[in-house]
Amino acid sequence: MKLEELIKSTDILAWEGCLNKTITGITYDSRQITAGSLFVAIAGFTTDGHQYINDAISRGAVAVVIENENYKSTDYAWIHVEQSRIALADMSNTFYGYPSSHLNLIGVTGTNGKTTVTNLITNILEDAGHTAGLAGTIHNRIGKEIIPVHHTTPEAPDLQELFVKFLDKGANYAVMEVSSHALELERVRGTEFDVAVYTNLTQDHLDFHGNMENYLRAKGKLFSSLSTKGRKQRRKFAILNKDDKYHHELAEMTSVPIITYGIKGPADIKAENVRVLPQGVQYELHYTDQVIPVKLKLTGIFNVYNSLAAIAVGLVEGIEIKKIIKSLERIPSIPGRFEKVEAGQDFTVIVDYSHTPDSLENCLKTTREFIKDRIITVFGCGGDRDKKKRPIMGEIAGKLSDFCVVTSDNPRSENPHEIIRGIVPGVNKVMGSHQYVTIADRRDAINYAISKASSGDAVIIAGKGHEDYQIIGDKVIHFDDKEVAREALASLVQYRQVK
Repeated sequence: MKLEELIKSTDILAWEGCLNKTITGITYDSRQITAGSLFVAIAGFTTDGHQYINDAISRGAVAVVIENENYKSTDYAWIHVEQSRIALADMSNTFYGYPSSHLNLIGVTGTNGKTTVTNLITNILEDAGHTAGLAGTIHNRIGKEIIPVHHTTPEAPDLQELFVKFLDKGANYAVMEVSSHALELERVRGTEFDVAVYTNLTQDHLDFHGNMENYLRAKGKLFSSLSTKGRKQRRKFAILNKDDKYHHELAEMTSVPIITYGIKGPADIKAENVRVLPQGVQYELHYTDQVIPVKLKLTGIFNVYNSLAAIAVGLVEGIEIKKIIKSLERIPSIPGRFEKVEAGQDFTVIVDYSHTPDSLENCLKTTREFIKDRIITVFGCGGDRDKKKRPIMGEIAGKLSDFCVVTSDNPRSENPHEIIRGIVPGVNKVMGSHQYVTIADRRDAINYAISKASSGDAVIIAGKGHEDYQIIGDKVIHFDDKEVAREALASLVQYRQVK
């Protein structure tokens, strides 16, 4: 595409240089530049892309987009815009031919549950005969092909390119997790969603958003973007968790039909007579005048909500309710989401991604539904993230556990011991000093917790879930809670057999 055509898709303040150049790609990372690329300089949180303009030019960029006018130069063609992120999204959409307009696009947002809900929806669609691409936290997937993940929601050009890959593989649907960061940072700008699903909103990412009002406003962008004036003629829907206190505000942000789901009060799609069991959850689904029994292999009250959200999507997409339920009932687990680790031990070990106060509380309350002996919880908090939630999570873990092992999560640039010191005051509010220990090394912490478990106990390893890495300083090392737990269990079983 010619540069002069490409820049018509966004607002520009000024330009200089030859615009009659063919653009072969768009990137915000100078290391990804190939001959013919357009480089969009973004002033990020840790580094400023404008500083890499010369590197981009040396690698073959034919022009640059800038928002800092100090980088105007006669050495290269430049386009000056007010906000580079907006320009990046607008031009990426144009460059890749507005791929979302050729897909039925379902976006799921909320603090917790995005990964489970998107996986459930994708399974429902595939079982109904559709080809669905999944863009998520664990991985991006189309059929059996796995595409690596770098962000919960990719940057604008990566996202549009991913949609093109889905289309090339024959997809007629795409299901994606839509994070508040992606919405606030314009990564999904111009992407045409057909169904937007809201799970919940609890404290998280306040280091980025500042307060819950801004956090809610960011989530709301997904719902306000739903429009009957898009490129597609199909109907649009907003699906809201009616039991969540913010659903009224989100309902006011959208102009499309709203479908509600819930447990506690009236809702379009409702679960009643819920039973939480070790092997899964059971409930009665009330929809229109129908009452349908549901028996999931997934357990926890949170998975009742997740399944209701997925059911709502299946229904608005015209799939028969019996087919939807059949799809849900065959799913054994979601990686890193309340996932059991079995190695022949006589106690329960569960790995869960719960890294917010609400998700940790849900995880531990669900465990208490079927564990009558001790709950031993291993958890930490991420570095360079919301510090306010550290004592809150400490208090929740202490209140709902019998013993806690406070450890590292992804410390990033922070000292792990400082992070732990932020958690401990919360634990101290509800636990005696003999009821918890602090072990900064996560492997040692998991080994310790498993060594302390007795028959009938549960060890909850919270915070990282599906992640197979740990970020320490500026290094990313391989670390998988499930692998570490299995190794610890194997050693324990062998030790007990010898003993």
